[in-house]
Amino acid sequence: MGHRRRLILAIFVVFLFVLSSGRELQVKHKHIDHLPVYNHTLATILVEYASAVYLSDMTELFTWTCSRCNDLTEGFEIIDLIVDIQHCLQAFVGVAKNLNAVVVAFRGTQGLSIQNWVEDLFWKQLDLNYPGMPDAMVHHGFYSAYHNTTLRPAILNAIKRANDYYGDLDIMVTGHSMGGAMAAFCGLDLTVNHKAKSVMVMTFGQPRIGNAAFVSYYSRFVPNTIRVTHDRDIVPHLPPYYSYFPQKTYHHFPREVWLYNVGLGSLIYRVEKVCDDTGEDPTCSRSVSVTSILDHLIYYGIDLRGRASICGIVMDPRVKEYGRTDVEGNFVLSRDPASPILKLKTDMYAGGNHV
Repeated sequence: MGHRRRLILAIFVVFLFVLSSGRELQVKHKHIDHLPVYNHTLATILVEYASAVYLSDMTELFTWTCSRCNDLTEGFEIIDLIVDIQHCLQAFVGVAKNLNAVVVAFRGTQGLSIQNWVEDLFWKQLDLNYPGMPDAMVHHGFYSAYHNTTLRPAILNAIKRANDYYGDLDIMVTGHSMGGAMAAFCGLDLTVNHKAKSVMVMTFGQPRIGNAAFVSYYSRFVPNTIRVTHDRDIVPHLPPYYSYFPQKTYHHFPREVWLYNVGLGSLIYRVEKVCDDTGEDPTCSRSVSVTSILDHLIYYGIDLRGRASICGIVMDPRVKEYGRTDVEGNFVLSRDPASPILKLKTDMYAGGNHV
């Protein structure tokens, strides 16, 4: 039965790509004053934050001592670590002094559930009018994961506290996969509803989240957005885009940067192609006809997977003194930006073993 279901799905995928490769109809976009400039170095830093947020050891994340916390992100200062147990979501907010910015990172889909989540993406409908934006449609699941969970209020509070202490910093929002979708909604929320002045969004392997009207609004309010796609990664192709019905289908916002390899004999070259301003450049990731889940899991050589197949966490009991928990079991680990992080680490590990 499982084999038959996969066969039907494979046939359907081929049909979708054939349909979407037809004559391209132009979608009208409002003028964008400037398109974002792709910065390779910044991308390699932010992808490490998008990777670290997948980890389930709350003690190591909160003290920034995890195995994914010691390269380009070394010295990052966590302000809030938010875990929504009820909806299996996770994010953190902190200050990266080398970037002079607040960084917000959202976790994507966990472990063994990726295959099922990808299959579900084929059927997600545009079923929610985005508030205050006429004709803009999104999927309620993508929207609600950010707007209607414990993530949003905790993130907004952490950003305010960071800016109160350090002054107005740039805000960089990132995430991989479903985490990229939440990052996009967060960036839009910060600019539209909270009048944040300098917001950048960079996502990795993000699915489509809205229609062409939504893209037009999004591009106007959050022009400094980069969507990185990796070679044949299947997720950026979903939910499907139908070129014959551009106003009635999902649509990506710009600007895409497509990572792929070019072979010349025994030599392999990495290409980082900056795509056009439509969000659906047919010469970038949309040009591939065979997709891959494996290409979804690694970007810039960085592993973007959690080690747990379920929504479990590990936490030293002594960390709980920094946390608050609601009636549903969702919790936030929080620290004052003024607290020296080294003192926090010393206090946390003194007199006991990590559990």
